[in-house]
Amino acid sequence: MKNFFLLFSHTLTPDQVEDAKQSLGVSSIVSLPADLQQLFSNVPPDLHSIEEYLLPIKKWLTDNVAQADYVLIQGDFGATYSLVSHAGQIGAVPIYATTERKSVEVMQPDGTVLTQRVFKHKIFRKY
Repeated sequence: MKNFFLLFSHTLTPDQVEDAKQSLGVSSIVSLPADLQQLFSNVPPDLHSIEEYLLPIKKWLTDNVAQADYVLIQGDFGATYSLVSHAGQIGAVPIYATTERKSVEVMQPDGTVLTQRVFKHKIFRKY
């Protein structure tokens, strides 16, 4: 069985957990340690290069990911690009989640209309 590593700023939905187990055959879901999650979720917007900034996350991946493990990578565009490349170089399978988006309008008692956006997980897709 494969592991499913999260480089992701959100919590997986129950649908995503089930899909990972069913369609990808993962046995465990592994989150970043808290300090690395903090780095991943807060990439500084004023750095001209983030390669050095990402080194602790890349080292953690290299030390923990086995061949053909899945790595869900979604976040800052530059960090995502760099980490997808790194995951591929170490033999992991970089993936992202797709969603179906619907807009729902709800009439309020005062006559105003509240628009809600509903996101539903569909599949995981390889980069």
